[in-house]
Amino acid sequence: MHIRKAQPGDIPDIMRIYDAARASMRRSGNMNQWINGYPSEELVRQDIAEGVSYVCCEDDQLYCVFAFILGDDPTYAVIEDGEWPNSKPYGTIHRIGSDGRKKGLFPLCLDFCRGIIGTVRIDTHADNAPMHHILKKHGFTRCGIIYVYDGSPRVAYCN
Repeated sequence: MHIRKAQPGDIPDIMRIYDAARASMRRSGNMNQWINGYPSEELVRQDIAEGVSYVCCEDDQLYCVFAFILGDDPTYAVIEDGEWPNSKPYGTIHRIGSDGRKKGLFPLCLDFCRGIIGTVRIDTHADNAPMHHILKKHGFTRCGIIYVYDGSPRVAYCN
């Protein structure tokens, strides 16, 4: 299994992965995250064009996708009910999703991101119990509540 930058030809597989991830969220009771077609194909194309979209693959099969963005995230500028542990430069994992065919991909993605920059931030919906569990299991600390572009709250974590 390896990680590489996503390419435009990966878009059908990326959208398939996001569909599978949305279905998994619904099965686990998370009905309010990734709604109304999010992440859209347009956003996936933008992530690829900006060079921030990555895929986990093996033998030309894609299993996981995520965006990793270096630098200050505007939605992280204000945090409530807590605080960021430091002001070190960081990267943010966004839109991470798996199709569920392979287990244990989060640590691979996290190691990849930590190899680029030591401090990683991530957020998730309050209803995303599986992701909260994974984040705590891999050394992330809950830092507080941030608000994404549509104004909805997310639980923010930092490693």
